[in-house]
Amino acid sequence: MANHCAPLDIPLVAGNKTPADVTRDICHSLEGKPTPLWWGGFLVAVSLLVLGLAAVSYEIATGIGTWGVNRTVGWAVGITCFVFWVGIGHAGTLISAILFLLRQRWRTAVNRSAEAMTIFAVMCAGIFPVIHLGRPWMAYWLFPYPNTRGPLWVNFRSPLVWDAFAIGTYFTISLVFWYVGLIPDLATVRDRLHGGFRHKLASVLSLGWTGSFRTWHRYESLYLMLAGLATPLVLSVHTIVSWDFATGVIPGWHATIFPPYFVAGAIFSGVAMVLTLVLVARKTMRLEDYITGRHIDVMCKLLLLTSGIVAIAYATEFFTALYSTNPYEEFAFLNRAFGPFGWTYGIMVSCNVMVPQLLWFRRVRRNLWVVFGISILINVGMWFERFVIILTSLHHDFLPSSWTSYRPTPIELCMLLGSFGLFFTLFLLFCRLLPVVAMAEVKGVLHVGREKEAAPSSAAQRPGVEDWELVGAGLPDGGAV
Repeated sequence: MANHCAPLDIPLVAGNKTPADVTRDICHSLEGKPTPLWWGGFLVAVSLLVLGLAAVSYEIATGIGTWGVNRTVGWAVGITCFVFWVGIGHAGTLISAILFLLRQRWRTAVNRSAEAMTIFAVMCAGIFPVIHLGRPWMAYWLFPYPNTRGPLWVNFRSPLVWDAFAIGTYFTISLVFWYVGLIPDLATVRDRLHGGFRHKLASVLSLGWTGSFRTWHRYESLYLMLAGLATPLVLSVHTIVSWDFATGVIPGWHATIFPPYFVAGAIFSGVAMVLTLVLVARKTMRLEDYITGRHIDVMCKLLLLTSGIVAIAYATEFFTALYSTNPYEEFAFLNRAFGPFGWTYGIMVSCNVMVPQLLWFRRVRRNLWVVFGISILINVGMWFERFVIILTSLHHDFLPSSWTSYRPTPIELCMLLGSFGLFFTLFLLFCRLLPVVAMAEVKGVLHVGREKEAAPSSAAQRPGVEDWELVGAGLPDGGAV
């Protein structure tokens, strides 16, 4: 029997790196010139961002009538994007905070990208409720503070107010958590640079970091405390977003399953986006030795787990609607699957339930191009999931006389593309300006897996880490789980 290494035998960092190697490799991506691949992605992202800004400016100047919404469909692409981006931001806190508390050492190579993704995704999400107000220049009315508007006060029974508090709190904690984790690496960048604006900026942001025992002790205590504060937010933020729907009486929305369903779906889409980003960063920033096949394998298994939870939620929704004998609930779900927008439901189920099943096979998990394509399809499916939930319950409500259809306008589609442009513009700038991999944390796991890597000397007897990097390479037992 061939002696193949199991995923846990594969080192977390390839190439027998030393701490000095880690510093040099990670900082080289900041000090060198951007690759042509980075420039190409950045130009595409900025172009989409400019398109989105033009669409938003036109919508604010003209009014909500530029959207395809009508008297029945009051929520559409705008709120779909809001829920989608909030969900994307969940995996960052999951990987950074929860897996840190669970002492999962594989997270060290991807947590920095996941944290940055959380912040940028929440920024994208916060734009859409403000735009949807119709008069976004009055968005400050959402927050309770002493004012001179008399009896006009915040309605605490409104889910929109809950969203404002949840998103604000989540963004603040995530930003602080991300920044605190950056401090040791900023000090490393400060010490490598000599003069110039970047040196001064790193000197200020590193807060006088000395690397002493007392500094590390206080840093680790603070990081642990912030991880404990951030963990409940993973469950609470998207639970509050789900209440936007669950507290209504619209068929298809009024369901107690929505909070856990939304949280599982958010982690599912967030992990898929993290996988997409780390595969891109791995190639464009030449980080193959730090984001190895072991990291990709574990995240693929997380996708399998959360896909199963989402599939159970889909089945539970349908069963509950049919078992309830409520004609309105029954019609809502039958219309969702077989009505005019049944094709969106088909995309949702195909991308979120059927496509991830390919990840059961190890050969698929080792083919990085296939994994990248699966992660993209999952994000497409999760966007359509939010679209299905919102639209199909609105366009056919209780009264057939008020039924109407919906078609997104070019302005809405440009705003959707613009949100992706903003997200990828910020992420690509992050890749150029700050360390993508947490150097301080990676140095603490350099030894993991090395004692097992050194056991056999023949590469023919035991494939090493590079076997995980061979895209499309066939292995003798590649079809096994």
